[in-house]
Amino acid sequence: MSEYNVKQLRRTTNGRIVAGVCSGIGEYVGIDANLVRVVLAIATLFGGAGVAVYAAGWLLMPEEGRNTSIVQDLLNKQQNKGTTDWGGEQKPQQ
Repeated sequence: MSEYNVKQLRRTTNGRIVAGVCSGIGEYVGIDANLVRVVLAIATLFGGAGVAVYAAGWLLMPEEGRNTSIVQDLLNKQQNKGTTDWGGEQKPQQ
């Protein structure tokens, strides 16, 4: 199996209602995205876990066509911010 045939979990743009989390999970698992939405809605009604799961998916799943998630982008931005001085030049690594 080549690296191009590997199935990857991504937030999709096709079938997206809010952020594409449910449609991405549905496509990855091979089920209808509406079933994922119903499960998250039920989880939200019984304890609120559905909202937390959706938010985690939004932050941790990369969007279709990208290799990094929102959290990875923020961490990379923060790391790059720490390696530059006030003038924007690279600091020497210690």
